Formats: sequence, structure tokens, C-alpha cells
Amino acid sequence: MELARRLGPADAVVIGLGSMIGAGVFAAFAPAARAAGSLLLAGLAVAAVVAYCNATASAQLAAQYPTSGGTYVYGRERLGEWWGYVAGWGFVVGKTASCAAMALTFAAYAVPAPWQRPAAVVAVLALAAVNYRGVTRTARLAMIIVVAVLAVLAVVATASLLGPPGPEAARGASPYGVLQSAGLLFFAFAGYARIATMGEEVREPQRTIPRAILTALALAVGVYAVVGVALLHILGPEKLAASVAPLADAVHAAGWNWAAPLVRVGAALASLGALLALIAGIGRTALAMARHDDLPRWLSAVHPRYAVPHRAEIALAVVVCALVLTVDLRGAIGFSSFGVLVYYLIANLAAWTQTGADRRYPRILQALGALGCVALVATLPWPAVVGGLAVFGVGLLYRTLRLRLT
Repeated sequence: MELARRLGPADAVVIGLGSMIGAGVFAAFAPAARAAGSLLLAGLAVAAVVAYCNATASAQLAAQYPTSGGTYVYGRERLGEWWGYVAGWGFVVGKTASCAAMALTFAAYAVPAPWQRPAAVVAVLALAAVNYRGVTRTARLAMIIVVAVLAVLAVVATASLLGPPGPEAARGASPYGVLQSAGLLFFAFAGYARIATMGEEVREPQRTIPRAILTALALAVGVYAVVGVALLHILGPEKLAASVAPLADAVHAAGWNWAAPLVRVGAALASLGALLALIAGIGRTALAMARHDDLPRWLSAVHPRYAVPHRAEIALAVVVCALVLTVDLRGAIGFSSFGVLVYYLIANLAAWTQTGADRRYPRILQALGALGCVALVATLPWPAVVGGLAVFGVGLLYRTLRLRLT
């Protein structure tokens, strides 16, 4: 049974924005400033270029293959089964860890420490229930969350730009530092592929998906640019780099102390928005993998009434709740960053092979996107690379054993 095409252009854009304007916008600027100093905006520009190249690859592929699964499907169709499997495995495993991280991040902003794990479980179950009831409900809740988060960011940006300028930078930055900051910021808003993973539920997908991906990316980069300029203005590069909660520090520096609680609310909502989009995206990728026996076949079931991959979403919710109750993944998901870059590298390689009417963008964009992914992988801390290789090693072993046993 196939999923139902219920998402219009606005719904797709909102789901993409919910994926990109997540908790990262409240936290990513400080480590990015530590890496790039006064050249923070140059790092953002590099991240935006790499993201644009990757987005054009995803958009071009989604127009040809408007089905669930994203790069898992594109890799299988254009490069071979193993390529698709590597992309799908990295996405499902890495983003499952990200789900736990987002749930714990929400709880950290929302409730006192003793209640954080139970609150994180409640958040996972509540958003899984929303997804279970159909993709249109997912889109409506995403709209509410995105509007609320953008309102909070508007308050922060206004306060910062009207406030007194912070001190100038005392040091410059190396090209490596700029690339590292680009990697940090890229991971913060690299959620535009979530639209492609839901390609089976979008109306007029050949036209809607490419437009929605690029529109959502342009809006997200614009938001990040405004927030970045505002934070540099009010805090300065050095103070921003040392901040634990840069957006809260920005409103305090501007004298808008009353707005500090809004920042906490905004961060909590942004975490929920990212978690909502993650659950939807992972469920659709798991569905696609199960259809090809790369995950257990029973996960491929589609609910007869709500037209969602309900077994995949229930299984995901159970796993994420178990992770939330047993480990704290907020500081230990570097392999997720590794997986994201491998995912987009395969998307660029797959898009490179498209020809004729299926080619919508110049091949140079796919070449730049692939090189950008490799360059950003090179800036990752070595534990992230080792963790990523270990996760992919487990996945390759699983598929090898499954093929030998069937």
C-alpha cells in the first residue's frame, strides 16, 4: 500500500523549515564563532553554498523519483543497492540518535533536571502520536511551531540590532577555522532533505518538491544570516564564542531581560519542531528500506486509514524512548554529522548520473556539493569520524549477514 498525497507546497516548505530551524539556531553560533571568530559569516556563506549544491541534487532526484525514502531510493536507482543502503542506514541510525538528543534538549529547556527524562519520553510519544494520525496533522503542528520560533528569533534579532555594539575581535581565523564553522552551521540547518524523504505524500511532486526544498533552504539561510549578524553586533566575536546560551546573552546585553524566558520557550519549541520532522523523515526512510528488505519487512506496513508508516513510527518511538531513558546523546552524536555528510555525498553522486530531461541543474553543482561534503568531513573531530565509521561498519555487517542468510 502506498502513502497518500496530501501535502501541498506550503505544507512541504513548513516541514522543511521545521527541520532546519531547530535547536541548532539557539546553540550553533557559539562553537562556530570559536572556530571562525570574526569570519563567522564567511563560515555561514560556505555552509550555505554547500547546502545549496546538496539541495539542488536532492531536488533534481526527488523530481524523478517522487517516492518515500530520499537518498536511499536515489542511491539504489542511480548507483546500486549498496550505495542506497549506506545512505539509508546512516540516515536512520544517525537521525534516531538525533531524535533522542532533540527530546532531551527540549526537556532541558522545559523542566527541572529530575523531570527531564520523563518529559523527553512524553514529548517523543506525543509527537509520534501526531505523526501517526496523518501527515496533514504533522504539517499543521509544524506550522504552529515554526511561526512561534520565528517570532522568538525576531525578538532576539530586534533587541540585538538595536542594542549597543559589542567589542571587536581580538584575533583572526584560519581557513580551517572557517571550514569548521561552516560544518557546524551546516549541520544546524541540514534538514531540507526531509521534504524529499516524504516525496510519496506531496501533491504534484515533480514541481512541488524542488520548489519546496529550495524555498525552505533560502528562508532558513536568511534566518540564520539575520541571527548571525545580530549576535555579532551585540556580543562581538569573542563574547559570542565564550557564550553557553548566546541568544539569551544577546537579549540581556541589549537590556531586554524580560525576553530571556522567551528564548527558553523558543529553544524548547524549536527542539520539538526538529523532533517532529525527524520522526516523519525516519519513518518514511525506514518504510522504503523495509520494502526492499534492508530493514525487517513488517516495518513496511501503511495504516489503512491514516496512510502513514505506522509500524515504523511505533518502532522508532520505542527505540528513542529507550535511548532517552538510558543515555544522554546530546553531546555524543558526532556520528550523526558524519552520516549526514555521507548521505548528501551519495545524493550528489546519484544526481551526477542524471541526464536528459531529468537534469535540471548544471553538473558543476553536484561536483561542488560532493567536494563540499568531503571537505566538511575533514573538519570533523576524530571521535565523530571514528563513531561514524563504526556505525556504518555495523550496518554493512548487518546487510552482508542478511544477504548470506536469505
